[in-house]
Amino acid sequence: MESVKIKELLDAYFEGNTSLEEEKSLQGYFNSGTVADEFMQYQPIFAGLKVAREERSNKVFSLPKNKSKKNRTQWYSAAAILVIAFGLGSFYFSQPHYTQEEKEALAAFEKSKSAMMLLSENLNKGAEQLSFVDQFTITKDKIFE
Repeated sequence: MESVKIKELLDAYFEGNTSLEEEKSLQGYFNSGTVADEFMQYQPIFAGLKVAREERSNKVFSLPKNKSKKNRTQWYSAAAILVIAFGLGSFYFSQPHYTQEEKEALAAFEKSKSAMMLLSENLNKGAEQLSFVDQFTITKDKIFE
């Protein structure tokens, strides 16, 4: 091969722009034993790739068996039911439970509270009227002086 062609192929190879055929021709050139002196520095790379390609592992790998999705779905369903039951139970037990006597006391309290609010409103209206009486007194005192 021409050294110019090899140089172009090497540049494209290191940039990742070569096709499989071009890579095979580079590997064939560097593994042939007749490599130009200017490209000797690249020969160990291609020799290492050749050795790595020929390596085989003797170890037997076994993949874990997949559990069926149906079994997994049943567990998800059971977990969802437990979460919902826990939520409903905590909501139910967090609500106050009053006896009949306590309910009557709360109703009486609400009625007395509304009566007090009505009384307060009426007293406030009366206090507003007192400000007019005060003004009347001040004006009367000015007139009779």
